[in-house]
Amino acid sequence: MKKAVLVTGACMNTGVAIVEKFCKEGCQVVFTGRDEQKVSAALAKYKEKYPDAQVLGYAINSLIDERTVDEEAAKKMFSYFDEKGIFIETLVLNAADQGLNIVALENPLTDFMRVINTNMTWNYCLCELAVKRMKDNGGGNIVFVNSNTAYRAIPDRIAYSASKSGQLGMMRAMALDFGKYNVRVNAVLPGMIKTERWVKNPDFYKTVPSRFTPIGDVAVGEDVADAVWYFAKHARNTTGAELVVDGGNTIQLYPIIKNDN
Repeated sequence: MKKAVLVTGACMNTGVAIVEKFCKEGCQVVFTGRDEQKVSAALAKYKEKYPDAQVLGYAINSLIDERTVDEEAAKKMFSYFDEKGIFIETLVLNAADQGLNIVALENPLTDFMRVINTNMTWNYCLCELAVKRMKDNGGGNIVFVNSNTAYRAIPDRIAYSASKSGQLGMMRAMALDFGKYNVRVNAVLPGMIKTERWVKNPDFYKTVPSRFTPIGDVAVGEDVADAVWYFAKHARNTTGAELVVDGGNTIQLYPIIKNDN
């Protein structure tokens, strides 16, 4: 069996940086996305940039509907890896429903359920399937790409914050239960990241409070990728831990906003 890392949600933004980090380090990488065309396009870019890398794309959707996780699709994916002789030693859970535009008291309950099912139930499903194989192959590790909003709420994001807080509880419980199989489970907690939304909305992000970090800068995808890499490859005796990558935002009571006028 060939050892590989599986990175979910890796057709854009932070997921791309994580895939590229593992490619540069010579790892075999499998990544997922929801759309077949986007997965194919991302795969072509990875192969062009890293011609010697072993990288494979897989299109999969987490939900059948808001209430139902597609467990059979997950099982089919892992069976596909088994047939290919691929052992997922490292599982990086990056994909997420960000729960945008869900306004409390206005949106239907199914919007809340969709976010919880994507960010928690689906991830548990993937972990369960991965760990069943890890325990038979000497162990492995899981890294959740979480969020500092697990601790610091922002407006109109109740579902997202709840899912990320719950995800951390799940991570710690998994670390306890899976330790006996030599499986480590940890989480990276990014704050604001310079993604495509940052580039496309410069006026908004110029004044948003969370950009005013104690160290004066906001994370890029590579910062998150480095943290994921640490947990995956260097933290041999670390499990159930959190690594915050937010420029220090979480430690401050409120941002100190400079007025240049």
